[in-house]
Amino acid sequence: MAKGYAWKHRNDRSWTTKQVREQRELKSTPQFGFDELYITPFTRRRRYDEDGRASYVDVERNMSPTGIHVMDDYLRYLAAGNMDIGAFTARHGIKIEELGALVFILTGLSNAVLRMKYQTRLADELLRYTDLPLPEVARRAGLGSKINLYQALRRDWDMSGTERRQFLRKQGDLGRFTL
Repeated sequence: MAKGYAWKHRNDRSWTTKQVREQRELKSTPQFGFDELYITPFTRRRRYDEDGRASYVDVERNMSPTGIHVMDDYLRYLAAGNMDIGAFTARHGIKIEELGALVFILTGLSNAVLRMKYQTRLADELLRYTDLPLPEVARRAGLGSKINLYQALRRDWDMSGTERRQFLRKQGDLGRFTL
């Protein structure tokens, strides 16, 4: 190819190509719903006794909601705010496509959709029940940065992190749970 060919003919093809993906639909009923698989980041919750005194008790968390070792480990990985799916699959000796197939078979959701739902649910809980700064909420939710948190919340709720926190928070929510 001659020097400058790509530059000279760059308008011959579209540079904004959209990746077309096959829209899959699970023909059977998914075995698990998202709410059954979600693991809260909180370990203790506030409880009031008869005299109105507050104390904290442990939150029951099912750390193995499916009973399938790889899937349960993946859910714990997401709950810990980890983002590197490649590292997870390498640790288990599987391909990303195989993890995606497992997620799809069990939930009817693509791996990307499950991960996005997990991250936004984590961010919502952290925004509602804690006063963590937005960069820390983003890190713990697995979104990485404040900008990614902003983009995810804009995508899903058309709100910024501060707006979402104000929208979610009700009287007595702050301090209801501890990490």
